[in-house]
Amino acid sequence: MSLIVGTRGSRLAMAQTDRVCGMLAERGIETTVTEIKTVGDARTQVPMHQVGGQGIFVRALDDAILAGEIDFAVHSMKDIPAYRPEGLCTAAILKRDSPADFLVHECDIEDIRVVGTSSTRRRAQIMRSSLDVEVRELRGNVDTRLRKLHEGQYDAIVLAEAGMQRLDMDLPGTRLLPQWFVPSPNQGTIAVVCRDDPALTEQLSVIDHPQTRLDTEVERAVMEEIGGGCFTPQGVFCEDGFLLAEVLSLDGSRYERVEDNGDSVAEGRLIGKKLKNISWDLIEEARQTLGLQETE
Repeated sequence: MSLIVGTRGSRLAMAQTDRVCGMLAERGIETTVTEIKTVGDARTQVPMHQVGGQGIFVRALDDAILAGEIDFAVHSMKDIPAYRPEGLCTAAILKRDSPADFLVHECDIEDIRVVGTSSTRRRAQIMRSSLDVEVRELRGNVDTRLRKLHEGQYDAIVLAEAGMQRLDMDLPGTRLLPQWFVPSPNQGTIAVVCRDDPALTEQLSVIDHPQTRLDTEVERAVMEEIGGGCFTPQGVFCEDGFLLAEVLSLDGSRYERVEDNGDSVAEGRLIGKKLKNISWDLIEEARQTLGLQETE
């Protein structure tokens, strides 16, 4: 019997779903793909903090799973918020692709004046860097962002290098090293989410990558302890048990950073609590500046 997989309709989302379906097919598991619209896809002209942050790309797929309309969904794992509804399970996490950001630009890097991104983290890290630039809001899928770059609305835009790899894109620009431009929690990973049904999770878990699962679970533990949703400029990256985590002010002028071992979820929670304590003023400042009612 074929399993029904739900996905967003963007080219990147489809490419990620095709990868998962291909891996399952190699193991004798048949799938049927159905496209589901999300709030994030429909409201691309509105900043993310005004339409719900990370969850705008996930909720419709969660609802479809819980309603029995689909068996599982494929996500860029960084889009999955800290809070998850009961009845769902992350059955598989694929081996991580590049965690890095990539600054796409055709002009010399010294000539960049306007950079486009919707991420408060990317904005803050770029403003912290040596680049003398203005950062402007940019939403939309990869193709939309590239079109606006080519139209001259921006001199450079920031993309996840993993997304470029999945779309076989060879674009001009500069790779932003994760050691300094610390990625979003779970950036570069693909997650398979399904109903919390042992028979279903057992089928899907055959494509799980244990080391990536551990690293991403540590990152999520840090993210959950820091709070602030996707509105707080924060980067969290764990690789083979070594953890980098930071919280920045919205303008990048101040930041707190922790480098430590992250061999377990318990260690991730301790580090997250520590970072939240030392960066509480930055978290609250971001919340108040963006007009949020309470820290998430």
